[in-house]
Amino acid sequence: MACTTDPLDPVFLELGALNIYWYGLIIATGALLGLWLATHESERLGLKKDYMVDLLVYAIPIAILSARIYYVIFEWDQYAGGPFWKVFAVWEGGIAIHGALIGSVITGIIYTRVRKLSFWMMADIAAPSIILGQAIGRWGNFMNQEAHGGPVSEAFYQNFMQYLPGFITQQMCIDGTMYHPTFLYESIWNILGFVMLLLLARKINPRRGEVFLSYVIWYSFGRFFIEGMRTDSLYIVGQLRTAQVISIVLIIVAVILIWYRRRTKRADRYYDGKKVKK
Repeated sequence: MACTTDPLDPVFLELGALNIYWYGLIIATGALLGLWLATHESERLGLKKDYMVDLLVYAIPIAILSARIYYVIFEWDQYAGGPFWKVFAVWEGGIAIHGALIGSVITGIIYTRVRKLSFWMMADIAAPSIILGQAIGRWGNFMNQEAHGGPVSEAFYQNFMQYLPGFITQQMCIDGTMYHPTFLYESIWNILGFVMLLLLARKINPRRGEVFLSYVIWYSFGRFFIEGMRTDSLYIVGQLRTAQVISIVLIIVAVILIWYRRRTKRADRYYDGKKVKK
């Protein structure tokens, strides 16, 4: 569908030669809000909030770095011929959530072993914060006009997109063509997941580890379908989308872990009404 282009400025603030981009500001906002939420949940469970703060101090920068490395590996042709510093230009966009998840999990495993804490306990506490941060972070993609879907039809616009706020439809008009706001679809999916995880942790009281594993299943399920709509997917080979393959693998692994941990009775309740030991 044809449209008139009037994009928002991706630069939030100019300080001389230094530009502060909306992308970085939005990601930082999501990270800080997630940190506040995780420390609040830690206190509710009787865990010293310093443990979660320390973990996130390590995990957040490592997650961003691993997300960038992951993206660059699969998009190496884009960077091989250009200036080397572009590899580090995170503010221009180009990070992969699955790369961030890999880096975060590895950091969490190492940290909890060193501090002699339960990895599953810390992962459960962090899960709602992670998916909330993802919901907010997708608006950074919005400001950069990236992570969108293919062109929309006239019928889809009339039945759905025309009811969206004008600033969204204007931003999804790129070079005179209107595109699917897949960033919005994923953001809404993640917000629903955030609510689901809070209810799971505070009302249903599952086994330890199942809040985090439920996050993995919920996010991966939505990402599989939304990824199929995107035009900027990373590919393993041919038309095989990396995020879709990893999403399927993560769902299978998460389901197996839930089943195995329940069958072997390896997990206590998420919260048994008592304060945790540390």
